[in-house]
Amino acid sequence: MINRPDDTKAKFVTGSTMRHVVSMTVTGSIGLIAVFFVDALNLLYISMLGKEELSASIGFASTLLFFITSVAIGLTIGTSALVARALGRGDRQEAANAGGGALLLSGLIVTAITVLSLPFLSPLVTLLGATGRTHDLTVGYLQWVLPSSPLLAVGMGASGILRGVGDAKRAMMITLIGAIIAAILDPILIFGLGLELQGAAITTIVSRAAILFVGLYGAWFIHRLVVYSGLKNVLTIAVPFFGIAVPAILTQLATPVGNAYVTIEMAKFGDDAVAGWAIIGRLIPVVFGVIFALSGSIGPILGQNFGAKLYHRLYETMRDALIFTAAYTIMAWLVVAILSHQISNLFGATGLTGELVGFFCIFVAGSFLFNGALFVANAAFNNLGYPTLSTAFNWGRATLGTIPFVWVGAHYYGAIGVLAGWGFGSVIFGVAAIFMCFRVIAEIERRGDHESNLILPEPPSTAHSPFTSGKGAL
Repeated sequence: MINRPDDTKAKFVTGSTMRHVVSMTVTGSIGLIAVFFVDALNLLYISMLGKEELSASIGFASTLLFFITSVAIGLTIGTSALVARALGRGDRQEAANAGGGALLLSGLIVTAITVLSLPFLSPLVTLLGATGRTHDLTVGYLQWVLPSSPLLAVGMGASGILRGVGDAKRAMMITLIGAIIAAILDPILIFGLGLELQGAAITTIVSRAAILFVGLYGAWFIHRLVVYSGLKNVLTIAVPFFGIAVPAILTQLATPVGNAYVTIEMAKFGDDAVAGWAIIGRLIPVVFGVIFALSGSIGPILGQNFGAKLYHRLYETMRDALIFTAAYTIMAWLVVAILSHQISNLFGATGLTGELVGFFCIFVAGSFLFNGALFVANAAFNNLGYPTLSTAFNWGRATLGTIPFVWVGAHYYGAIGVLAGWGFGSVIFGVAAIFMCFRVIAEIERRGDHESNLILPEPPSTAHSPFTSGKGAL
C-alpha cells in the first residue's frame, strides 16, 4: 500500500514562524549540502593532481553547464506548480497527467538545447577565455557531461512532483543518493583508474542517472503521479506549464550570465585566477548551502499564510528569515575567515589561486549577508504573486550589480578586484530587494485581496535549487 502524505492541512498558518523557518531550512539543507559537498570534493580531487589547467577546465565547464541546469530548474518549478495546484483541487488524475506531460516537455526541451549546443562547444569555451590545453580539456569534459543533461532535467522534474505532493523527505533523498554515489565513484575513477578529468565526467553522468532513477521511482511508482495521456493532453498542459516555467527560467538564467562575465574577466589573469574562481564556486554552496535551502524553505510558509490572508505572519516570516540569514552568515563568515589558510592548503591553492581563495574567505564571504537577503526577497516575490520583481532583481544583480563593479575592480586591482567587485554588487541589490519586499507585503495587506494580482501564482520555490550553486552543477 502506498503511503501518501497528508497535504490537505496548512500547517504553517499556526505556531512560531521562526520554528517553521528553522525546521524547514534544516530539513531542506541536508540533501542540498550533500550535493554541494561532493561537488567541492570533485574539484578537490582534481586539484590534488597538481595541474592547474584541470581545475581551470572544471571552472569553465561549470559556467556553461550552469546555463542548461538553470533552464532545468525553471522547468522543475513549472512541473511542481501544476501538480500542486491539481492536488489542491483534489484532482489526482489531473495531477498525474500534469506530472507526465511536464516531464515529457522538460526532457524534450533540454534534449533540444543539448543537441543544439554540442556543435558550438569550442567557440563557446573560447568566448569564456579558455585557451590552449585548458580549452581542449574543457571541450572534452563537456562532450562527456553535456549529453547527460536530459537525465538531470527529468530527475529534477520528478523531484518537483515530490515537492508538489508534499513528500519533502523523498525529494531530499534524490539529491542525497546522487551525492553519495558521486562521493564513492570520484576517488575510484580519478585516482584508482587514473582517469583524471574523464573520471570526474563519468562520475557526474552516473550521479545524474541515479537522480533520474530515484526521482522517477518516487514520482511514478510510489505516488503514481506520472501519466502520459496523449499528445492533446500534453499540448493542453503546455500553456500553463510555460506560463510558469518561462519567467522562472528567465530568473534562473541571470546568475549564470553574471558568473560567465566574472569568468571572462578572471580568464584575463590566467588559469590560476580561473582555478581560484572555480574553488570559490565550490566553497560558496558548501559554506552557505543553508542559506540556499532557506530561500526555498520559506516559500511554503509564505504561500500558506498568504492564502489564509494572515498578513502579519508574512511580516513575521520575512523578519525571522532575515534574522536567521544574518546569524548564520556571520557565523559562517567567521569560520571561513579563521580557516582561510587551511582551506587554501586543502585545495593546494598557491600563488594567485591561493590569494583569491584567502581574499574570499576573509572579506567577500561577508557579502552573502546581502545575497541571502536577495534570495529571501525573491522567495517572497515568487510566492506572493510578483514573479517579475524576482526576475528584475536577479537580472539587475547579474548585470548592473556585476558588470560595472567587476570591470572597475579588474582594471584597477586585477583578479582580486574582480572578486571584490562581484561581492560589492550584492550589497546594493540585497538592500533594494528587501526594501521592495516589505513594500509589496504592505500593499498586499492594504489591498486585502490577493486574488486580483495573481495571474499565474508560482509554487513554493525560488531562483535557487538543490541542483545548482553559484557556479557549478551536478
